Amino acid sequence: MANGYEKPDFWSRKAFSEGYPARSVYKLQEIDRKFGMIQKNGRVLDLGAAPGSWTAFLLRSLAGSGKVVACDLRPLAKDVKGDNLVFVQGDLNEEAVREAIQREGPFDTVVCDAAPSTTGNRVVDTARSAGLVRMAVWYAQTMLKPGGNFAVKLFQNGDQQRILQEMRRLFATARGFKPEACRSESFETYLIGLRKN
Repeated sequence: MANGYEKPDFWSRKAFSEGYPARSVYKLQEIDRKFGMIQKNGRVLDLGAAPGSWTAFLLRSLAGSGKVVACDLRPLAKDVKGDNLVFVQGDLNEEAVREAIQREGPFDTVVCDAAPSTTGNRVVDTARSAGLVRMAVWYAQTMLKPGGNFAVKLFQNGDQQRILQEMRRLFATARGFKPEACRSESFETYLIGLRKN
């Protein structure tokens, strides 16, 4: 585009019309519909939450019950709020952030749509993405209740099978899934872990 902006696609327009900050909400909606991730009255941890589309969807799904704990380096959009929302701003690898999140758990569901700052170099970007996924798996391993569910975004690369093997030791079921709302040119996919051992 001459002005440097992409024209909003169907999913982006739908997100804005439904009051979500970004199109990514429909990825979580489809994951939840297919795998039954979110439990009523559940506690959900949303890693890499900003601007807050997944957090907003979780709050709407819980309808005032349970609790959503969201964490990101950046703040959530101003209209993402709820009485059952706890927001922790900071680096997910920092001890103080981990402790603050752990105090709010344990969780029924952990979700992570975090993406690294991309360089345009696919090898570097996929390695950074895999690092974020390993961090999210650590949170799932440490803070999910037995029987809990997990979903995490991964840039497709050689680590997918290795991470899935690790997840199969943690969960009754672990598999890859690419939601319809992912851009066709995108090399992102999601790893799903169901029913933590």
